Amino acid sequence: MNLRISETVKHLLIINVVMFIGTIIVGDGMLFNRWFSMFFPKNNWFEPWQIITHMFMHGGVTHILFNMFALWMFGTPVEQRLGSKKFLFVYFSAGLGAVILQVGYSYFQFNNLISPLVEHGYTMKEIVAALNSGGLNKSVVNPIIGPDNLDSLNNIFYGRLVGASGCIMGILAAFGVLYPEAKLMMIFLPIPIKAKYFIPGIILLDLISALSGNSFFSPSNTAYMAHVGGALVGFFIMWYWRKNQFNNNRWDL
Repeated sequence: MNLRISETVKHLLIINVVMFIGTIIVGDGMLFNRWFSMFFPKNNWFEPWQIITHMFMHGGVTHILFNMFALWMFGTPVEQRLGSKKFLFVYFSAGLGAVILQVGYSYFQFNNLISPLVEHGYTMKEIVAALNSGGLNKSVVNPIIGPDNLDSLNNIFYGRLVGASGCIMGILAAFGVLYPEAKLMMIFLPIPIKAKYFIPGIILLDLISALSGNSFFSPSNTAYMAHVGGALVGFFIMWYWRKNQFNNNRWDL
């Protein structure tokens, strides 16, 4: 396995770094976030292009460093095996899968949180309009849904989805399929574990974190369902290609 950086990975690294610098220096750090981060679709700041552009945005130095290290570490051997076209197909398909699962889960949470308000006679249109106009009236809403649920509702509506993590989780899953015997380890758990066990374990921890609200190894504001969505898409693409590798009408691994 040659870890000399591959061409597509190099260009993705450059784009991510340029976008991160732009986030810092353009518009007092707010303009890029306003344009290119992914907002909840019912938020007035949501724009369709954010579905793609958020994949090149990051929330801080640590965030981009970890993601770009993972992109180089796992993306390089995956691109070397698949080639640039199939690598990019996995990368962006995983990113889209991450968005779909995360936004779908956010809608599920959003609808659950506002259901007591709807039962009290408020319509979805009125709730969304109030949120887009500066927020719900705490003195009115707190007795109905409680302050913790109001905080959760605001986090969903006003929060931003940023980062290449969903894409990279798809590449990580592809790495696990291509190099199942490769030994990996976490920084805080320096025990070598084969990729075929390590990667499913990471995905399972992300899923548990999303459903329980408890973080095992990532910041509490991590979009865990995006990780799960990206990984599942990456795995199923690789599984499908492997299953059809002898079919002349399919790409051969």
